[in-house]
Amino acid sequence: MHPNEIETGVSLVHRLLAVQFPQWASLPLAPVPSAGTDNALYRLGSDMVVRLPRIDWAVGQVEKEQRWLPQLAQHLPLAIPVPLTKGVPGGGYPWPWSVYRWLDGENATLEQLADVQETAVTLAHFITTLQQINATGGPPPGKHNSRRGVPLAARDGQTRQAIAALAGMIDTEAATAAWEAALELPAWAGPPVWLHGDLQSGNLLAVEGVLTAVIDFGCLGVGDPACDLMVAWNLFSGEARDAFRASLAVDEATWARGRGWALSVGLIALPYYQHTNPVLANIARYAIHEVLADLQDGA
Repeated sequence: MHPNEIETGVSLVHRLLAVQFPQWASLPLAPVPSAGTDNALYRLGSDMVVRLPRIDWAVGQVEKEQRWLPQLAQHLPLAIPVPLTKGVPGGGYPWPWSVYRWLDGENATLEQLADVQETAVTLAHFITTLQQINATGGPPPGKHNSRRGVPLAARDGQTRQAIAALAGMIDTEAATAAWEAALELPAWAGPPVWLHGDLQSGNLLAVEGVLTAVIDFGCLGVGDPACDLMVAWNLFSGEARDAFRASLAVDEATWARGRGWALSVGLIALPYYQHTNPVLANIARYAIHEVLADLQDGA
């Protein structure tokens, strides 16, 4: 997916475990299929997973997650990954890596959910709780989290480049108008709050149709709360989106910036992943469509 990513494999993980965690070296090990782009996952035994960065910008996520996820997990109403230990470079692998407790579940696509509106309310409660946790000392937006949580204006150049790259694939005139409207919104003036940074179906787990966990905190940081509202357009629609909004204590400007986030992330992801990651490309297409349709309905 990325031109300069590191190759990983079962043999590499076996070597790392044998040297650093020999107590686990004899456990079954298998790659985990995932549409994620920053890390490679390997299920270890029945109740653990090894997570290795495969691109340089993801390396900083290891220490961040080791530090913050155990603290955040105590306060959240849904399960999140909690690291068990951290590995170090070795065996031909250049970066730190982690072992986590395995979380059961299927990706929370619309087809997997028994009640989409209930899921929307549950996720809104999760976001609200996360944002209420003391964010003092939390990591501000940067390379480690793909700059999630910055003011929308900081994404202007990259978003416009993506719109130009999508000429002939989307309504670029409508996308440009929607993006420029988002740029005119007042920026977040409050204190930075905790953000997951990448809420979409691939980072949500459901068991028997019920949302049970939020995973992949690589984009974790503190910043504008609108960032985590983009799931309203990249996953939900109609009554589920309405239920999501009604369960959040957000003002009109924050809600509209969330729509701007959904549009920007979708626009940038689509040309980047359209030939290498069909799952993320489809999520991006859906988000773009839903944002533009939402704005048209409200016109």
